[in-house]
Amino acid sequence: MVINRSLVIDLSSRKYFINNPEKSMTKLLDEILSIEISTRINSQATKCFDNAYQAALAIEGTIYVQGFLVVSGIPDQAIEYSWIELGDQIIDPTFPHLGLTAENLYYFPAQSLSLKQIQVIIEESKEDYPLDNPLPVYGDLPYEYYGDLMLGGKDYQTAYLLALDKCQELNPPP
Repeated sequence: MVINRSLVIDLSSRKYFINNPEKSMTKLLDEILSIEISTRINSQATKCFDNAYQAALAIEGTIYVQGFLVVSGIPDQAIEYSWIELGDQIIDPTFPHLGLTAENLYYFPAQSLSLKQIQVIIEESKEDYPLDNPLPVYGDLPYEYYGDLMLGGKDYQTAYLLALDKCQELNPPP
């Protein structure tokens, strides 16, 4: 188990806990709902951010989440990724395209946005940067660098480092 300020992640499972008694929760991937929403929104294999946004539009009460995905068997790679959450469930509309089971996937949240928040950000991004894809979003400056990537702030750094730790745990050096 890794403990980092407000986020506690049980690295032996696909669970994470918010270290706050009022917000304590466990989230697991709902494979069936992920497949159903993927079909409903006609998700695309390489568009996890767009898929998550479309899924958030399609399912009332969900939260759009950006963070990192770690896949068992892929060493040293935390994949920047997006999914939605509904209550205590992770719904991943890109899941069917991965060709994997939930047991091989580990989600590390960095940023959660309500539907209203993500819609406002997308509209502002389209106005300010009409030639750029508005997703993913990163919040306020300053941004941090992780390797050669510039991502979000400290929440991204925490999620990224936890995801890298999981990569190393799953794929120890020979």
